[in-house]
Amino acid sequence: MPDRFQKTRRIVQYTFAALNLWIAGQFLLWVLAFERGVEPTVSRPAGVDGWLPIAGLMNTKYFFSTGQIPAIHPAAMVLFLAFCAISLVAKKAFCSWLCPIGTLSEHLALLGRKLFGKNLRLPRALDVTLRGLKYLLLGFFVIFIVGMSAEVLTDFLSTPYGILADVKMLGFFRHLGPVALLVLTVLAALSLVVEQFWCRYLCPYGALMGLLSLASPLKIRRRVALCTGCGHCARACPAALAVDKLVQVRSAECTACMHCVASCPTEGALQFSLPIVETSAPLPRYRRALTPTAFAILIAALFCGFVLAARATDHWQTHIPDAVYRQLIPNAGQLAHPGLR
Repeated sequence: MPDRFQKTRRIVQYTFAALNLWIAGQFLLWVLAFERGVEPTVSRPAGVDGWLPIAGLMNTKYFFSTGQIPAIHPAAMVLFLAFCAISLVAKKAFCSWLCPIGTLSEHLALLGRKLFGKNLRLPRALDVTLRGLKYLLLGFFVIFIVGMSAEVLTDFLSTPYGILADVKMLGFFRHLGPVALLVLTVLAALSLVVEQFWCRYLCPYGALMGLLSLASPLKIRRRVALCTGCGHCARACPAALAVDKLVQVRSAECTACMHCVASCPTEGALQFSLPIVETSAPLPRYRRALTPTAFAILIAALFCGFVLAARATDHWQTHIPDAVYRQLIPNAGQLAHPGLR
């Protein structure tokens, strides 16, 4: 069972990473066509909005303020809500099962262990302090966006910059400046040494998913009577949680990566489950423990459910005429953020 969890998680990770690469490739071809002044042979993939978390948060604020789904980058809101729903139901699984950055970060840590023999674990006081950075960043974005009125949000997203937020994002990675390249290089280097450095300390998206995951009924649960106290689970945990000392892991840092379950040498001592069903047996049974396949299906059902519902109700695509893109995209590099003018 533990090995199956990791194998299943890898399949989900690689499938989602491949989906993102396909979306990125199609989006690049679509943008290049407009830059070259030719008719695009592919359509704009709405899934690219998943890389616009700020637009997703802005559109969600607009939706709850007006009851209307925004016309520009609606998929950003749909995907944002889908990932929030996954966190509410299935712990912080978005980060360790779906997020391509999480997958890349995890593999950088694996490479670091091969190169240096192990990953560095920061002293607890420093670790806890640095974890707070992502919550500070999250607080900044939430306070800023929640304070925006529906009219301001509409005005911003209707500007050329708002319409081309996805193109601007692509341009950032296509034309990395020296400062951006240095920052990305430093983050990659730190991720080699400290496991999941970005996700652990700096990602505001992960901070939000973690807070929502506190409401999830699914948790890592330890059967004390079966636990041998070997400590393998705590040493395997990327978040450095004291799994071997807890009856159930409630932390917002738990990503449901199942490394602790995979490392446990005692069958049934550590499981990912709903609350225990009390029985008359000497030991409580995990009648509601999830199998790897069931958990993967749960995540896929939530994700696909939101996407299919949005497509069925025509709230998935941004319906901007090609003539607008033909005019704006060739000059996207000159567009400045409205707030920086």
